[in-house]
Amino acid sequence: MRKINKILVANRGEIALRVMRSAKEMGIKTVAIYSEADRNALHVRYADEAVCVGGPKSAESYLRGDVIIDVCKRLQVDAIHPGYGFLSENAAFAQAVQEAGLIFIGPSPEAIQLMGSKLAAKAAVAKYNIPMVPGTEHAITDVEEAKQIAHHVGFPILIKASAGGGGKGMRVVDHIDMFEEQMKLAVSEATSAFGDGSVFIEKYIGSPRHIEIQVLGDTHGNIVHLFERECSIQRRHQKVIEEAPSAVLTPALREEMGRCAVNVAKACDYVGAGTVEFLVDENLNFYFLEMNTRLQVEHPVTEQITGLDLVKEQILIAEGKALSFRQEQLHIYGHALELRVYAEDPVNNFLPDIGRLETYKRPQGLGVRVDDGFEQGMGIPIYYDPMIAKLVTFGKDRKEAIEKMIRAIDEYEITGIETTLPFGKFVLQHEAFVSGNFDTKFIERYFSPDKLAQKTEGEEAEIAAVLASMLLGKSKAHVDHGSEQAVTTAAATSNWRKNRLK
Repeated sequence: MRKINKILVANRGEIALRVMRSAKEMGIKTVAIYSEADRNALHVRYADEAVCVGGPKSAESYLRGDVIIDVCKRLQVDAIHPGYGFLSENAAFAQAVQEAGLIFIGPSPEAIQLMGSKLAAKAAVAKYNIPMVPGTEHAITDVEEAKQIAHHVGFPILIKASAGGGGKGMRVVDHIDMFEEQMKLAVSEATSAFGDGSVFIEKYIGSPRHIEIQVLGDTHGNIVHLFERECSIQRRHQKVIEEAPSAVLTPALREEMGRCAVNVAKACDYVGAGTVEFLVDENLNFYFLEMNTRLQVEHPVTEQITGLDLVKEQILIAEGKALSFRQEQLHIYGHALELRVYAEDPVNNFLPDIGRLETYKRPQGLGVRVDDGFEQGMGIPIYYDPMIAKLVTFGKDRKEAIEKMIRAIDEYEITGIETTLPFGKFVLQHEAFVSGNFDTKFIERYFSPDKLAQKTEGEEAEIAAVLASMLLGKSKAHVDHGSEQAVTTAAATSNWRKNRLK
């Protein structure tokens, strides 16, 4: 048992603020780190203390583990919370933190290293009889050996980087004629992204759902799961919309997947908050994919349906306290959705649209939560992930959560850059999503820039007509009463713009 009095958050933006708010409620002092690009960021102003750790690039600042540990020593920090991304799944950093006499708010370096290798993770969980996608059991770089394995597994196959994720080093191969070229591309991308070109091969599941289970483990051997999140709405293998619970899982399947997730955590003696990811096919067969040894971006939807603060739980676990609840005490309440609001242009293949937030007004009201790190007038740095905010809604059921999300999107005013807000509304109003009959191919099957452009143009015309009618009616009333303030249609609408589409 070790009391934490001061935490350094080794991250930036919304997740840094998210961690600091929970720490503040627990009476814990906070230290922010920042790059030169983030000098005026909200997380810097919110923390009790803040230290610049380097230049704008991540490698010059947020990835400088040695500098971060030196700051902790100088400011008498007790623990480091890594957030997600950056150093959160870096086993060497976690080890260095422990060796410096500090608490790493996360799993052990050994668990991070084990689950960081997809092949090692599969080998570790094999003894628990957890379903896995057919494929190789070892990393390969030789093209001819890989070809033979691909023949044995059967096309289509998926080539995946052994040392990383996020869609990097991943290639789908439908036929042997394509294999050699795609293998070389996968190895090259894996080498560039992770410094390790080794890959492995899996049977390609063509239309899966991506479902993950949140787990918590303490230092006393207690491990529970906090149910599932549906993460199938993705672009470039990265999530855009998540929800909890899934619209497709039955109670029996939920229980079985939860049990498997707990066993995955047991396989690496997991401590802290982690996420076990699965693929689920059209017949509701599920397969272990990987484990993320950190807090996930989409953790708020789990917090909404369980009533738990996952950051507070992480801190209590790091202090050595046992979980205050058992599995049978956990229940799902209502339904939650999360839309990642990115500075991206959905009409232009979701390319980043870096600029300044000329207008920035958050939606409000019952059942609406916004986790962000920006305010009006701030710019979106080019050096980091372009996520502006996480828009979360909560309702008594899925229908109400969707209705609240559509309302919140309409109220979210952002101008100066393009965002994923209109794409989010497109998804939430689509029959496939509303019915729950969708998978990771949603964008490929249903979305196109033309459809979104047509939809938004129609909405703009409709709203402009309503506004013009209202303003002209008001003008007529003025004229009838002798007023000289007659307004023309052009004047009435000249300063109007549909902020939510920008």
